[in-house]
Amino acid sequence: MILSKLSLFCALALLCLSSMPSNSRADSFTLPEQLIGVTQGFLEFTVEDYLAKGQIEGRYEIEVRQLDPRMRMAYCDKELTASLESPRPVGRITTRVRCEGSNPWTVFVPAQVRLFREVVTTVRPLKRDAIVSEEDVALRERDVGQLGQGFLSSVDQAVGQKILRPTVIDQIIAPSFLEQPQMVRKGDQVVITARSGSISVRMPGEALSGGAFNEQIRVRNLNSRRVIKANIIGSGQVEAPM
Repeated sequence: MILSKLSLFCALALLCLSSMPSNSRADSFTLPEQLIGVTQGFLEFTVEDYLAKGQIEGRYEIEVRQLDPRMRMAYCDKELTASLESPRPVGRITTRVRCEGSNPWTVFVPAQVRLFREVVTTVRPLKRDAIVSEEDVALRERDVGQLGQGFLSSVDQAVGQKILRPTVIDQIIAPSFLEQPQMVRKGDQVVITARSGSISVRMPGEALSGGAFNEQIRVRNLNSRRVIKANIIGSGQVEAPM
């Protein structure tokens, strides 16, 4: 009887001892879930600050990549710190999570931040050299985090511009897709307006070079035959100081 009681006691003791180290082991490590949580909180604060400082309107989604569940970093006896390793908190980014305790270590946690904004897109295919009209474009929400060529946030930035390359329907228009159309071509007859304060004089002229709005070109005054420099202010219209 004594032997059987002793055996039972030993079995219970072994059971207790086998269960205790699991908690002890868990407390002695920093688990991947903790690293993901620290990264998520840090990125939410960082993205909000980025949008506020840049006065950027839009919504965002943060996806922290899963880490290897077998990862076991040493328990950190100080609060974990996080910093951004990427130039800006948008797109594919990397966050540096660091323990600066008695057993320091560093882990790099990858994440994806999607920033959705209203951008200018085409509503129909556009041919090269076409002039964009209000019916050609519209604002639609898109993830701008991966738009390396940039984007336009206002339809007014595209209307009246010339398309430099063919576009398909629902294509995001980048600034590099556009240029100002020529308002004056070489050899055009133009009206030269010479101004001095409230006084202005108009005279006929001939464009010796072409250009877009507000560009400076060479113009011949057909009355005096003098060649002057003038700024394009409209189709067939240039302005020069008196």
